[in-house]
Amino acid sequence: MIGALGLALIAGLSVPENATAAEELSDWLAQADVRAALDAVKADEAQVVRDQIRICQVAAPPFHEAARGQLMKSAFEQAGLSGVRVDRVGNVLGERPGVASKPHLVVAAHLDTVFPEGTDVGVTRSGALLKGPGIGDDCRGLAVLLAVARALAQGRVQLRGPITFVADVGEEGLGDLRGMRELFDVTLKGQVDQFVSIDGGGLFLTTGGVGSHRYRVTFSGPGGHSYAAFGTPNPIQAMGRAITKISQMQVPGQPRTTFSVGRVGGGTAVNAIPSECWMEVDLRSTSASELAAVTAKFDEAIEAGVREENARWTSARRVTVKKALVGDRPAGRTPDDSIVVQMARRASRALKLPISENDSSTDANIPMQLKIPAVTIGAGGVGAGQHTAGETFDTTDAWRGTQYALLLTIALVR
Repeated sequence: MIGALGLALIAGLSVPENATAAEELSDWLAQADVRAALDAVKADEAQVVRDQIRICQVAAPPFHEAARGQLMKSAFEQAGLSGVRVDRVGNVLGERPGVASKPHLVVAAHLDTVFPEGTDVGVTRSGALLKGPGIGDDCRGLAVLLAVARALAQGRVQLRGPITFVADVGEEGLGDLRGMRELFDVTLKGQVDQFVSIDGGGLFLTTGGVGSHRYRVTFSGPGGHSYAAFGTPNPIQAMGRAITKISQMQVPGQPRTTFSVGRVGGGTAVNAIPSECWMEVDLRSTSASELAAVTAKFDEAIEAGVREENARWTSARRVTVKKALVGDRPAGRTPDDSIVVQMARRASRALKLPISENDSSTDANIPMQLKIPAVTIGAGGVGAGQHTAGETFDTTDAWRGTQYALLLTIALVR
């Protein structure tokens, strides 16, 4: 018999509040196919680490993920997935069919890193410690994605619903979740019932999507010689005034809302009033309304900076400003009673794993905005130094994270 939990899974409904202890996933650990799959990923850990290293040593800078995508395409085929393909933006997809068409689960990990072209992507290993840019974020996630696909095949796990495995582009920085936007707007539009992203090291569960607005702001002016043209409004000074005001903005601690001026540039020489300068700014919140509020304060700070710089000088020549939105990630949240949240918690209890819960900006933001049950999980091990060239990943007992991803995957389509 399918039982109450199984019916909820098939219908894509929330788990009933009165679900019994007998429906805890710990009971599934004795089932032959589930046990075989869990044992397979533990035994496969050395291969998972080898995959993690070889994936990481193929560069995938922002907007240039194709080479790593081809590696994952071949790996998907070797893992026995069907319908392996690359969509028009570079997402790599592979299917594991179920006996029915619902519920359709997508499990994803992202291809791209934050590191620019030319970065040395070599990986070094010292005992259990791996070191290399992107080794945890998200080379570990990609390796675990492959391990889950292999384990389902090796354990001959019977699945009611189909799974689409996705190695996606554009998760980091100015990629602005373009892979997920394409996946949900075009490639699999209207087909996805549940979504799990595997992103980075550690054991965690992300149920809230942090929204963000990212801007490139360009300040322009007539420029001139620093002595001869003194008194001409200065774009960098206007930007400096704006940055000072941004630094003084007040934002709530709950819902957590943040701001940061991340990059600046411009000017030609120390003895020249610049004709142009720019800054890039990141604004974030778990609340859509607070994100709008901090964006309004940011707009005011920019305009005030320009206004004050122009007012400071008698020259009729003026500084002007243009603001371009270069990143727009929606805020969202998957409710506690959602099937994917409940199953993620039950999987951690069944495996006796200490899972921390958090909010973050991940691929799951897009399905969360669309009200599709979605979470992001960690891939085990211990990651450190993410988004730095000295990023490390400790592989000690990292197989526990792979088991977690596997059991959650099974639970959502069993």
